[in-house]
Amino acid sequence: MNRRGKAALCAAAVAGALGLSLTVAPSASAIIGGHDSTSDYPFMVSVQKDGHHYCGASLIKRDWIVTAGHCSVNVKPEQLSVRVGDQDRTKGAQAKVTKVVAHPDFSYEPFRNDVAVMKLDHPVDAKPVKLAAESAPAGTEGRILGWGMTCEDGSECPDPPIRLQELETKVVADSRCSENYHRGNELCTDSPTENAQACMLDSGGPLVKGRPGHWELLGATSRDGDADPKCATGPGIYTDLTAHRDWIEQATAE
Repeated sequence: MNRRGKAALCAAAVAGALGLSLTVAPSASAIIGGHDSTSDYPFMVSVQKDGHHYCGASLIKRDWIVTAGHCSVNVKPEQLSVRVGDQDRTKGAQAKVTKVVAHPDFSYEPFRNDVAVMKLDHPVDAKPVKLAAESAPAGTEGRILGWGMTCEDGSECPDPPIRLQELETKVVADSRCSENYHRGNELCTDSPTENAQACMLDSGGPLVKGRPGHWELLGATSRDGDADPKCATGPGIYTDLTAHRDWIEQATAE
């Protein structure tokens, strides 16, 4: 795990000890170098902890969302709610989270099986995204989405954006990712835009392919793909959700 992830986890522990509300998930993951969204993403979810944006997620059934496993660390369902289907994270369909299920083999350090699903208290009026039929080979063009911080220095952008951000990206060779990368159930991506990648508060958000109105879900934002403690200096690692299809279907079958 990179130093950013460790620092965030320590911050979460300190905040908990002091009784403070922390609005960041305990791992790397904000879109730096992206831009305001140009399409509708009715499946896009802002997971909110105690009323503050905490992680991204994707609506896969009208009452189930999929996100990163580390977004389930040190949280209880009653602390979580969601906003679904709007480019503005303060708008969209609302629901409460009633159940949080992390992959049974999820590990935070080192990262393994970084995926979780969350049950909503009622079906929302939004269109779920379809999970892609198969994993994406190197060269596949995609897009990442999120409300994460848009700069490395928090003093320059103290609040996450209200408007959803997007960034064009591409699946690259597994060898490009060096930070505890796991071939077969993760995807390594890089953006053609220099110094652009996910960072804090984008965790769990979708990596999609396709076109407006016909998006398919490939992955969920996990962490940085190199050992540099700064965001957007190299590739990013995304949980390959197609590799976890059987578990996701089983966990959301109720």
